[in-house]
Amino acid sequence: MTHDQTRAVLTVALMAAFADGLKDDRERTRVRELAARLPAEGIDLPALYQEVLLGKPDLATVAQPLAADPALAQFAYEMAVGVVDADGAHSGAEGAFLDRLAQALKLPAAQARAYVEQADAIAAVPGVPVSVPAAAGAAAPVAGVDAAAIDKQIVDASITNAALELLPESLASMAILPLQVRLVYKIGKAYGYELDQGHIKEFIAALGVGLTGQYLEQFGRKLLGGLLGSVLGGMGRTIGKQAASSGMAFASTWALGQVARQYYASGRKLDMEKLKSAFTPLVQQGQTMIQQYGPQISERARSINVRSLPQLIGR
Repeated sequence: MTHDQTRAVLTVALMAAFADGLKDDRERTRVRELAARLPAEGIDLPALYQEVLLGKPDLATVAQPLAADPALAQFAYEMAVGVVDADGAHSGAEGAFLDRLAQALKLPAAQARAYVEQADAIAAVPGVPVSVPAAAGAAAPVAGVDAAAIDKQIVDASITNAALELLPESLASMAILPLQVRLVYKIGKAYGYELDQGHIKEFIAALGVGLTGQYLEQFGRKLLGGLLGSVLGGMGRTIGKQAASSGMAFASTWALGQVARQYYASGRKLDMEKLKSAFTPLVQQGQTMIQQYGPQISERARSINVRSLPQLIGR
């Protein structure tokens, strides 16, 4: 990709993140921190963040360097769909943005619509069972907690999410976030808490792991870590350069599981600021574990059917 194309894709990503106004201060902070951290050579990402936030660039002009390359235009569109669907099926304002983006990228309307429908099907799957009562959150007595079973749940979810990020299909990364919600639900339930989806998303956001920001970070690692060329070239399910990206998916899921275990085991009495401070070192610890589980991640990646992602999330 050229410098202008890379900048255009990043601009589309940020515009997608702000398509609904992004009023959540924590999520806004997460996106700003991401923009400052991504290693985009020759591109001032903090300045680009401010330009998108305050200047609202013209979408047709932004998309122009991408529209001439159908594969790159499709990738940019899929990435934008993933961003707006990261915290659930997109809003009306986000849908209008996607319509304008598809036109600016010169994508066939039917092709764009079909992809949005696939993404919405994934975003619509609740991370928790639909039977969870509205007054969820109260604890029920727990006679004993199987620590080994919780360990296995955390590692299994981390392996699955690492495998998802290895896959070239953009839809695969969209399943990482609801699977993290599902993991927190299972851990809370093990300690007697029947959690609803709103509570879990609030818990995840309080740790600084916002849903939109997390999807953007997954995308950014692929784009700027040298993976995009392989994705656009149809790399299939081989494992090579993807290791760093997949390792972060493993580490963030593992750390989230460990923090959730601490929180619910304490009867939800631990201070969230302390848990947030504990999260980063746990992510670093999780990164050291990726080689240990590499073969299992590879095998899991080969077994995942992207068309069955809603079933994977809901089971």
